[in-house]
Amino acid sequence: MKEILTLDKVGLIYHSPVGETQAVKNMSFSVAEGEFVAMIGPSGCGKSTVLNMIAGLIKPSEGKIKLNGEEVSSAAGKFGYMLQRDELFPWRTIRKNVTLPLEIKRIKNKENEDYAFGLLKKYGLKEFADHYPDQLSGGMRQRVALIRTLAAKPDLLLLDEPFSALDYQTRLSVCEDVFRIIREENKTSVLVTHDISEAVSVADRVILLSSRPAAVRKEYTVDFDKDLSPLKRREDPRFRDWFELLWRDLNDENER
Repeated sequence: MKEILTLDKVGLIYHSPVGETQAVKNMSFSVAEGEFVAMIGPSGCGKSTVLNMIAGLIKPSEGKIKLNGEEVSSAAGKFGYMLQRDELFPWRTIRKNVTLPLEIKRIKNKENEDYAFGLLKKYGLKEFADHYPDQLSGGMRQRVALIRTLAAKPDLLLLDEPFSALDYQTRLSVCEDVFRIIREENKTSVLVTHDISEAVSVADRVILLSSRPAAVRKEYTVDFDKDLSPLKRREDPRFRDWFELLWRDLNDENER
């Protein structure tokens, strides 16, 4: 299977007037085309920092990060980044929020607009295209945020705890929606989450990071059917086994 993303011995050192702090050390892993990978780790270990390096927002102190063989510094625009909050602009309609990446990247043309509007229609938001964000529920807003992220056709989707601002019931529902959209659009995705249940419910593979400085401690291939929905995974007897394994290993890491 073709590798989309590779991290090769990546390290990050923060410099300050009082010294140096190593945030990431000798991190190596890869993500294959169409794969959904989740990263978990102790609180404060630097999960979001790793995503920011992958996106090219922070330059590694050492090692290389490549997307489709190109170093991320020259792969700008090929990432889609979905944050903890939807960050929709309240003064723009849903239609104009979704096409914002096309404007920023100067690729707003009929073909790309039709693709973006087609996503709104495909995922049940066509009738809300001329509404404003405050007229939509939290779950619908997150769906719009994902469609906005997909509108520019990114090669890799980065998700930084995208459900954490939602209440539990909405979170389950939106997770289901987002998983379905990502699978149907066949997007390669990397998710950062502190929620073990969430990781097991969506990921093909889970990467456990160590305490700071962050490094890959363990990797797990989650043996559910690739297209089994998050809710169906949660109902599967193996779900509990996976949760307990990851919980134990994560807490072992916390005690180090």
